[in-house]
Amino acid sequence: MSDNNPYDQLGVTEEASFDEIQDAKGRLIQKHRGNQKLLDTVEAAYDAIIMDRLRMRQEGKIKVPDRIRFPEKASQAPPSFPQTPVNNSPEWLKRLWDTPTREDIIWPSAVFLILSSATVLDTSSGNSILPLVMAIGFGFTIYFLNRKEQQFGRAVLLTLAGLFLGVGLGSLLGNSLESQFTNLDLKTEELATLVTFVLLWVISCFLR
Repeated sequence: MSDNNPYDQLGVTEEASFDEIQDAKGRLIQKHRGNQKLLDTVEAAYDAIIMDRLRMRQEGKIKVPDRIRFPEKASQAPPSFPQTPVNNSPEWLKRLWDTPTREDIIWPSAVFLILSSATVLDTSSGNSILPLVMAIGFGFTIYFLNRKEQQFGRAVLLTLAGLFLGVGLGSLLGNSLESQFTNLDLKTEELATLVTFVLLWVISCFLR
């Protein structure tokens, strides 16, 4: 971003409409989510553009849409901004749930797809690779969670919960449907591993 021109910082032209300015601000806030310094830069650039539009309006150079209310004097009160929708979700859920970016979904998906393929294709008769792929999946889940909030202890606890829940559900499902999975040459341990990977993928992508 340019350090001087607020229009360049927001990635819009000086002829951009108010809606285009709003959209540009929203995209940058989403892109730099978690980087407070860049978010402050975006907000400052947006405020500078709004004040510039106020000056141009007072000089009669532009016509502002009726839905936008500017104060007559910028020094008396800041311009009004659209209100952010209120999230009525419980506080504990807002702290736990995450809205993932494309990168937050692609990398865990690739990792767990590879590990799941290795689980299904495991043909070893003696030393099974299941403990190894499970350990790799466990480590990657901790990594994906920790890079979001930088809270290692929280990442370990969430991963352990997913591991125990996945193994428990997978084992229960495998024991109850053992005859059906025999035809697919899928062992109970392999099914439990696959179910665990599904849960760890969900945790990696959608929790924090």
